Amino acid sequence: MSNKTFYVTTPIYYPNDKLHIGHTYTTTAADTITKFKKLQGYECELITGSDEHGQKIQKSAAKHDMSPKEYVDGIVASFKELWDKLKVDYTEFVRTTSDEHRADVEYIFKKVYDKGDIYKSKYEGYYCTPCETYWTERQLDEEGNCPDCNRAVEWMEEESYFFKMSKYQDRLLEFLDENPDFIQPAKRRNEMINFIKDGLEDLCVSRTTFDWGIPVPIDEGHVIYVWFDALTSYLTGIDWNRDEEKFNKFWPADIHIVGKDILRFHTIIWPTILMAADLPLPKKVFGHGFLLVDGGKMSKSKGNVIDPVKLIDDFGVDAVRYYLLREIAFGTDGSYSTDNFIQRINSDLANDLGNLLNRTVAMVDKYFEGVIPESKVETEFDADLAKVAASTFKSLEENLENLQFSVALEDLWNLIRRTNKYIDQTTPWVLAKDENRRDELGTVLYNLLDTLRRVAITLVAFLPEAPAQMWEQLGIEESLAEQSWEDAKAQGKLKAGTKVKNGDPIFPRIDAEEYYKKLEEEKKAQDKNNKKKGEKEMSEQEYISFDEFGKLELRVAEVLEAEQIEGSNKLLKVQVQLGEEKRQLVAGIAKHYEAEELVGKKVVMVANLKPATIFGVKSNGMILAASNDEGELTVTTVDRDIDSGAQVK
Repeated sequence: MSNKTFYVTTPIYYPNDKLHIGHTYTTTAADTITKFKKLQGYECELITGSDEHGQKIQKSAAKHDMSPKEYVDGIVASFKELWDKLKVDYTEFVRTTSDEHRADVEYIFKKVYDKGDIYKSKYEGYYCTPCETYWTERQLDEEGNCPDCNRAVEWMEEESYFFKMSKYQDRLLEFLDENPDFIQPAKRRNEMINFIKDGLEDLCVSRTTFDWGIPVPIDEGHVIYVWFDALTSYLTGIDWNRDEEKFNKFWPADIHIVGKDILRFHTIIWPTILMAADLPLPKKVFGHGFLLVDGGKMSKSKGNVIDPVKLIDDFGVDAVRYYLLREIAFGTDGSYSTDNFIQRINSDLANDLGNLLNRTVAMVDKYFEGVIPESKVETEFDADLAKVAASTFKSLEENLENLQFSVALEDLWNLIRRTNKYIDQTTPWVLAKDENRRDELGTVLYNLLDTLRRVAITLVAFLPEAPAQMWEQLGIEESLAEQSWEDAKAQGKLKAGTKVKNGDPIFPRIDAEEYYKKLEEEKKAQDKNNKKKGEKEMSEQEYISFDEFGKLELRVAEVLEAEQIEGSNKLLKVQVQLGEEKRQLVAGIAKHYEAEELVGKKVVMVANLKPATIFGVKSNGMILAASNDEGELTVTTVDRDIDSGAQVK
């Protein structure tokens, strides 16, 4: 067993009910650096998992008429299926609902509490449920929304436990000063330092308004805040408190790889929790950029979600992984485009690499009856090829150590392109015509095959299928799994005398026109199926009777006055004219409408709703509004002038 260890983590993903290609990005990167470290002889741990607690999970489960555990069980299965399709070699999938994780969270909470760094008080402030994040008023964006997702926050007041995060502000700044590489890339480091210097406040670490979570061990009326819960999974993954030898071997983690949107949790909240628990901090946190589609982040409401499962089914796992790693500079935002995807695969994988392998094996078949020749003489072009190869493996190693995957692949492809040029320079087809130059021909083909051997070993870190296909066609008897990074760097380790195995192209060219035609046919078929399904659901759904609908009194009301309710950033007190009657009601639309913007509008309201008191204000009715998946609201109005009080039928 190696005495060199490497521990890398992905975030513990929130179980969305819609997988998209963004889910694959971080995990592919983490898997790649892990596979590279294994080539270097390291004993590796790669931890991923699912963040299954919290208010938004409970709400999502309720929408699906399921218990939270039932809801996440199905989605976790889809994550594992995706990682299997991506050929991700994770060593542990941590579920925050597991007994082991619950024990770890309770232990670290109690340890920090016993130290005096957790206390009970009352939380009054803003909370973003989708992000599971607390915000002060000064941290909200210009619209008063969550600065991360730009959706509406809610004012929250509840008894809570607080972690003394402010106590560790100076110590954290000192740590960042002494460890300048802790936060990567550097521009993210500056953002986090500025955030800390603005002043850290104590962190609310428990909730009482819902119960889907790990109970606070000293007060079971509270559940532990999901980020305090989820971050502890990095300890659970290497058996903290269960296997001391394993934990000491792998902790502190070498790298947490996360998206830039959750960097703050990993570089501020997580380090201060570890400080309070007297545990070492991880060595590095890398916050990569977003994968954008059509100029923006992927979302269901925009309809720009790219399904990674379909992409793998259509193009293969190697093509998907290669595109993600090659097209996007790790650490910056990058864009997905199907046109660019196809162009990149055809250019790099089919033309450069696939063609090099096909040409070389075919020439060995033709000129040496498929037997790998010896390298007996030196051509005038050999030295430069060897020089480029040596430089390539040196720079490739440096770039991978810094998680610069796209640059590392460009290094490798420079060697591949240089090797193709070597064929054009040495012209094996010309050498084959001269029996006196047969040794020279043998040297050229040997060098080509040996370079392909080195490329195949290197690609083990990036692509899960092509290296084995290359290995088989090269006819190498030694197991690919037993090759190391030293074998990749070494020139001339290919054994002469074995037979190559000519095969099909490992990356057939993609016909873009045919692919789009196929997509269009699939879409038409899907639309047809959806139409049939919709008609069936309409025929099977539970209808309400006309008499039941008649119980709702929907009326047109004209807004006379509106003002924001003091202490609330989402509620408006609205006065309306309802025929001869004036009514007062409360509407939760302050995030979407200025008070004066509503005055004069004729809106549709439920006039016979039971009166209620909301935020201390009496409300006698409800204004109807429509909302999209992003939480944006639009009040329901009438498109022609009609008297207030008119009934909506």
